[in-house]
Amino acid sequence: MKNTKVSSVGERALISILSEIFKAPDGREKGQEGILIGAGSDDCAVLDLKGEDCLVVTTDMLHRTTDFPEEMTPWQMGWMSAAVNLSDIAAMGAEPIGLVMAIGMPADTEIAFVEALAKGMQACAEFCGTTIIGGDLDTHAELTITGTALGRVKKDQLLLRRGARPGDLVCVTGYTGSAGAALEALQSRKPVSETVLNALFEPVPRTKEARMLAESGAVTSMMDTSDGLAMSLYDLSRQSRVGFRVRENALPILVEVRKFASNPDKLREFALYTGGDFELLITIDPQKIKKVQNICNLVVIGECTKYEAGIVLESPECNLITIEQRGYQQLKAEAVDRST
Repeated sequence: MKNTKVSSVGERALISILSEIFKAPDGREKGQEGILIGAGSDDCAVLDLKGEDCLVVTTDMLHRTTDFPEEMTPWQMGWMSAAVNLSDIAAMGAEPIGLVMAIGMPADTEIAFVEALAKGMQACAEFCGTTIIGGDLDTHAELTITGTALGRVKKDQLLLRRGARPGDLVCVTGYTGSAGAALEALQSRKPVSETVLNALFEPVPRTKEARMLAESGAVTSMMDTSDGLAMSLYDLSRQSRVGFRVRENALPILVEVRKFASNPDKLREFALYTGGDFELLITIDPQKIKKVQNICNLVVIGECTKYEAGIVLESPECNLITIEQRGYQQLKAEAVDRST
């Protein structure tokens, strides 16, 4: 693809291109027999530990100018840097066992800023039952933080993006659209509560809920919604080869966010297409839904359908609206084909 710019293909298409490079001709990752899940297909890579457990590994990079609103404190930047990685660990149903954090910063950064940053990272790690186990420091033109998180899960409890079946129920934890509303409020300088702002500034990785879901034996697929509910639905659709029918009236949205939205279209934009919520999108065997509801706070928002039926939203008037394939992406570009 000589002379093609990354901005013309976008993040997901570029991931697909790079993932092919990292594979051997027979489809396995180069040089490794113990890789169960490799580059590009899920929230984490999965490594075989040769016993009943497997190791899950993920990494995420954040930049001052593109990922941290100027209103965020250093502590909140640190929290978010850990949270984005721990949310991926949660998406696999795994228990976090450590984070490695690399920080690049301008040489004139104040020590107090870095201390607050580190305290935020550690606070998030401790909230999720783990700790920072190492990292790296370097000078950089702007604040850049790269985290790598490790998790452990039994092989028979590992949750993937593939596995959903037509008839499964579609569920989410928490609320959708809160982080998007918070960002809109900041950009338009409109007041919102600390609850809404913290959905963006201090996202909570659902690691505790993820472990309960993994142990339940009821979940057929799972991922996080950090790039937006719509993008997550499309990601699950590609891996599981199912469609989705989502009931608009069932979407869990804070009353304050409903009031903040200027019209129904804006509310739909918040709920479906803005990222940053870090909730879990889950498909569940309908015969086991009561068991899951007894152990974990989640909301049923729809059901899986045949792949050919597409991904649609059922409006309060029972009209079916195609959910667009868009959301938060690095390296912005038009949405790639659903079939990729």
